[in-house]
Amino acid sequence: MIADRIRIEAFSQALRKTVRPGAVVMDIGTGPGIMAVLACQLGASRVYAIEPSEVIQAAREIAAANQCADKIVFFENVSTKVEIPVRADVIVSDMRGVLPLFENHIPSIVDARRRFLVSGGTLIARKDKIWAAVVEVHEAYGKIVDPWDRNALGQDLGVARRKVLNEFSKARVTPEQLLTAPQLWATLDYTSIESPDVHGTLRWKTERNGTGHGILAWFDTELADGIGFSNGPGFPKTIYGSEFFPWLEPVPLAAGQNVCADLDAKLLDKDYFWRWTTQIASLERPEEIATRFEQSQLQGTILSPAKLRKLGSDYVPRLSEEGIVHRRALELMEGKASLEEVARQLAIEFPARFSHWHKALSYAGALSQEYSL
Repeated sequence: MIADRIRIEAFSQALRKTVRPGAVVMDIGTGPGIMAVLACQLGASRVYAIEPSEVIQAAREIAAANQCADKIVFFENVSTKVEIPVRADVIVSDMRGVLPLFENHIPSIVDARRRFLVSGGTLIARKDKIWAAVVEVHEAYGKIVDPWDRNALGQDLGVARRKVLNEFSKARVTPEQLLTAPQLWATLDYTSIESPDVHGTLRWKTERNGTGHGILAWFDTELADGIGFSNGPGFPKTIYGSEFFPWLEPVPLAAGQNVCADLDAKLLDKDYFWRWTTQIASLERPEEIATRFEQSQLQGTILSPAKLRKLGSDYVPRLSEEGIVHRRALELMEGKASLEEVARQLAIEFPARFSHWHKALSYAGALSQEYSL
């Protein structure tokens, strides 16, 4: 993402336009800290840089190398678990994936806006618009289906083919591959957004003859007044790419044919669940539906009957041997014993699992990284 000059230059321009001398800035997902350092160089009096991964150590060293360490407070955590003593004048973040609907991006922004931003403060990014179009992408579609349609053993792999066609993938598409004009699916205004879930109906009329392979979605971002970029067809390549939702089969389309799609994105726990239903009208009789596809990531999920049974509301769970070890290790981490003491006790209680306390130490250390304060 740092190597993406379009992204970096746009965010740096937005900071230069919004950070005033003496400002307080929050950088959520600071990574190696280059935006936090830039905020200091632009005159920020205090920067709160938040990053849950180990790359934050590189950010600390980069801040020191640029004589900014005394102005930046680092938090090795997610922003929803952080507290700061004052509110920020500017909050900058880029927690998108291929689309802005990615993991807990929106809930994190909503939380930061409520708890950290001063009244009238600035969010960077300010707004994202998500667009979609029907596309003809023989190569991208072939990469998905060819391993199942043309397998070397000549076997019927249709079950796997249907599974992979209920997942989206990253794609790069040219304007010439669009069969329809782009339609706006959603506007994400981060100054007011509350729900992470998005649903919308898209209606297109094909502009030329071709083969429809699915739906392409991309975003245009507004970082600040007059500053932004797009990952859509025809724009310079960025790290994000675009998101391709394939159809179950390629569909021959003629100019003037009506296509309608319901596109739904719902945040479940930490990940989005996508569903797309497509209806293609008959060219001769537009009131009739010639082709209909109902697709979702649920249909692409492979779960054995045994795992499905364990998800049932009436299932009575009982810990496995590994679950018992896991529970005991967490019980020992009550703030009184060192990791070595925890590991030695685990080796005593579970000698079949740990042949030496050093092996238990690796196990306990991983749990400590995940769950300890």
